[in-house]
Amino acid sequence: MIGDIDDSKAPLLDHLIELRGRLLKCVYALVATGAICFYFSEQLFAILVHPLKEAFGDGGGKLVYTKLYEAFFVQVKIAFFGAFCLSFPIIANQLWAFVAPGLYAKEKKALLPFILATPFLFAMGASLAYFVVMPTAFHFFLEFQGNSSGLSVEALPSADAYLGLVMQFILAFGISFLMPVLLMLLNRAGFVTRAQLIGLRRYMIVAAFILAAVLTPPDVVSQLMLAIPLLLLYEITIVAIWFTDRRAAKVEAAEEASA
Repeated sequence: MIGDIDDSKAPLLDHLIELRGRLLKCVYALVATGAICFYFSEQLFAILVHPLKEAFGDGGGKLVYTKLYEAFFVQVKIAFFGAFCLSFPIIANQLWAFVAPGLYAKEKKALLPFILATPFLFAMGASLAYFVVMPTAFHFFLEFQGNSSGLSVEALPSADAYLGLVMQFILAFGISFLMPVLLMLLNRAGFVTRAQLIGLRRYMIVAAFILAAVLTPPDVVSQLMLAIPLLLLYEITIVAIWFTDRRAAKVEAAEEASA
């Protein structure tokens, strides 16, 4: 088993120096992608504002800013948000490169699929938020425009508030879609079994709706659109654990037979 570990057994100082170098690479990636995103911030904002534009329809609609510096800081926030999304694969790769030498070959083989699945699942959640949830929610919000007691009611969202709402949607759905990775890692580590997940199903239903209420705006439509996919992902994870447990049992039986 000792030979299964990478040969690098560097002293603590060498590990700290390596960690410093990898953190610097992450910072460089964030700065570089942030500069690129800031340069294209207007185009990125046009992409983010598209669901609201479609919700307003042919009647137009507009975004306002109530502070003189608000428009500039909206561009800065877009740059940070874009930098996080673009540099995430680089950051994950640097984290893996730092941790991998201390793992056994079997542990590397077990963890690598989860590392690769993380950006894919995050992108799935973010795509669901952008293409389905946000247009539906914005149409729902804009239905309250009209006349009330003889007064005209018009939606005039600020650019900063809208950007915050969009980021909230994308991050909430993207991070929530990482639940299968977390549950399967806990299963691989022996902290939770498939039988325990099945037994916790009723509590998961409550937890999904509580999480949706916390992470999304306070409207039923957005909450249902997050809670229902979470419950589906929970069931898919249970099925996936059944397959992995079955495969592991076959491998263990084959090893015992060969021994």
